[in-house]
Amino acid sequence: MFLLKRFSILVITAVIAVSAVSAQAKSGKEKTIEESYLQESIELMIIRETARADSRDQKLIALDYIRDAINRGNKTDEIRQTLDYLAREGRNSVNRQNGRVINNFPDVRRQAAKYLGQMGTEEAQRSLMDITQYENEPMVLQEAIKSLGEIGLNDNNETVEHIAWIVRKFDFLNPDNLMAIATIDAFEKIAKKNNGFRSPNAFQILIRIAEGNYVTPVKERAKQLLADLRSYGD
Repeated sequence: MFLLKRFSILVITAVIAVSAVSAQAKSGKEKTIEESYLQESIELMIIRETARADSRDQKLIALDYIRDAINRGNKTDEIRQTLDYLAREGRNSVNRQNGRVINNFPDVRRQAAKYLGQMGTEEAQRSLMDITQYENEPMVLQEAIKSLGEIGLNDNNETVEHIAWIVRKFDFLNPDNLMAIATIDAFEKIAKKNNGFRSPNAFQILIRIAEGNYVTPVKERAKQLLADLRSYGD
């Protein structure tokens, strides 16, 4: 009850402050640097507190706010930290009630992984690498792999090696066509941004996909990428 009351007061205060800044803008007065900073700080405060609410719906609202902020170019590390927090809920950060996990929201983690890719920073890449080490939901892992491809960083082949490790875990037990496609797309984007890559493990995964228990279009994509990768470094 105390936390709910505190959160309500915080939101009301923030809304009043934002309304005051908006009113100044509508009156024709250009916002000062201080006013713009205040509005951004309030937005970040609301995002952070909404993300830490207990309900899935509030976390999805926080993700909507984050999407809007990123689209406006707000890619501060506080946004990244909030996405990192949301991407860990139910896996690395577990809340239980009567022995039952009450914060396992794979759709929340998936969206958080997607927006981490849109951040495009080395810190966002590190967050994605960390969360995939303990994630077991294919749809979250697929989105994380896509995001790693979008960011495109691959120092010492670290990223492609990590993606290969993820896929290998699933390939033995339950080959996943969507994860395979995400992997092929990610490898392709990383290769284009880095003039190819040198990773026996990544090549082996592509060969496993090309020859494994996957649908024909996926297998053909893997074969084509293997052929294309030969041209890098010429």
